[in-house]
Amino acid sequence: MTRRRKIVLLTTTIAAAGLALGAARARDMPKVATGFVADILCSETFVSGLDPRRDFTETTDAMPGTSLITWAMDYRVDRTRKDVTVTLFGIGRSHAVYRDGIGCTLDHGAALTDVTVPPDDKQPALLPEIAGPAIVPSQSPELAAALDRAFTEPAQPPYRRTRAVVVMKAGRVIAERYADGIGPETPLLGFSMTKSVISALTGILVRQGKLKLGGPAPVAAWKDPDDPRHAITVDQLLRHTAGLALGSSLEASLGSAFEPVNRMKFVESDMAAYAETIPLETAPGTAWNYHDGNILILSHLIRVAAGGDPADALRFARRELFAPLGMRHVTLQLDGSGTIEGSSEMLASARDWARFGQLYLNDGVVGGKRILPEGWVSYSATATPNAWVGIGAGFWTNQGDSLGANFRITHGWPRDAFFAKGTIGQYTIVIPSEKLVIVRLGRSPNGPPQADGVFDLVRDVVAATREKGKLAGAN
Repeated sequence: MTRRRKIVLLTTTIAAAGLALGAARARDMPKVATGFVADILCSETFVSGLDPRRDFTETTDAMPGTSLITWAMDYRVDRTRKDVTVTLFGIGRSHAVYRDGIGCTLDHGAALTDVTVPPDDKQPALLPEIAGPAIVPSQSPELAAALDRAFTEPAQPPYRRTRAVVVMKAGRVIAERYADGIGPETPLLGFSMTKSVISALTGILVRQGKLKLGGPAPVAAWKDPDDPRHAITVDQLLRHTAGLALGSSLEASLGSAFEPVNRMKFVESDMAAYAETIPLETAPGTAWNYHDGNILILSHLIRVAAGGDPADALRFARRELFAPLGMRHVTLQLDGSGTIEGSSEMLASARDWARFGQLYLNDGVVGGKRILPEGWVSYSATATPNAWVGIGAGFWTNQGDSLGANFRITHGWPRDAFFAKGTIGQYTIVIPSEKLVIVRLGRSPNGPPQADGVFDLVRDVVAATREKGKLAGAN
């Protein structure tokens, strides 16, 4: 296809979308596309230390439909200024900037909120060490075969592009493997696995008596009892049943760029403030609709409860969650207003994601100290009614009778498995009956469901650890 024909195709696509969805939403589309790419390239270049060319290719290949626009996309990585600029044929420009300690933030032209990164107080970890400094080889031939399969590319697309796999049994790593350029200390984007971390931080505030699951969520913009949003609860925000009319965050594709939730993420500096202005689409608690706005509102509530300043929220997360678990390679990224971008912007090493999963395997307790409220893990994994993908309060779950849960079980997942899930192939899977935590990170399309190889990975690991009984280092 000639360049001229590509230009015509792109223009026609946007024009058609404008007619179907409204000119304003179509106008946002280039900024959504360039913002998504700028944020990822900045994060994984300056925080993860990955090659931006490889990162661009692997990420866009995992997004259905993006080939329609990636040919018209240019990106510039400035290693001196530590920023990334992405343009889409002159009709969209996004700029992401790196700041030490807080990673990357999309810069929309207004001054970014100044953030003082709290110093590391060297708080000792309560969770016993899960592995030594060296990469842990597979502790059995069966586990080695499971990881071989996870990293083997199919003969034709869609490709898996597995970046990291960590398998823990009873609190110890029994197998791990990494792609070239990635290791046990490399922070990687968890995308929506970040939502599960926000759920954990919410649980800690519930244990401390600073938030309540029931009753109106303490959102200042909804304090008027006559506002129908006044009835929204923290539980409904966690379960995506609040009813706000933001569209859906389930799909990672070109078409999803037109959802209003993505204007919030890639055009607005204060994401939570924008989400809090959105009217209701359905009455609170009556319908399930997964979107990032619910979690960004929770992120703002966490900031307020922690003290109100961005540094207060970062200090709270480190002191109450990351330090006790020994999560030493974590970056929580912020929006332009200084609020944690809790829908998708935490980077952590694969081992740190495994440590987070271990907290849930331990029922919220580490080193004899209760981190999460009693019963919080069970609550998190309890199915939300009408959530067809199978989702609880901050975690995806195989409980209940949802289409998603039943589909996973027919593909070899245990019934009691629950997991943090991020788009294009990120998983932290907790299987209490097997004492397993399985972390998988990569760049795989969300569909078909088998594309990322996680069904095979879970089935293979469960079989391998059952066959061997007790593996070396698993006790």
